[in-house]
Amino acid sequence: MANKVRVRICVGTSCFVMGAAQIQSLEFNAPSDIADYIEIIEERCMNLCKEVKTKYNSGPFVWVNDELVEEATYEKVVNKIREEIKKSC
Repeated sequence: MANKVRVRICVGTSCFVMGAAQIQSLEFNAPSDIADYIEIIEERCMNLCKEVKTKYNSGPFVWVNDELVEEATYEKVVNKIREEIKKSC
């Protein structure tokens, strides 16, 4: 696999409080089957919460490559990463 899966985590105050802090732990304790295939990027704020009522559900927001994971949890993000790894194999 040439490219790593890019995982962009919103760590703005709202997303952080709603669970982004747990998702950030992927940087240091990712499951062994995905650890070598991910690149974690923390973004100050993605400003997606401003459009919650019109477009998006709610945070925390995490982009896994080009797909947005809304109401992200550690498990949801890990599953999405595994899907992305499978696609590129």
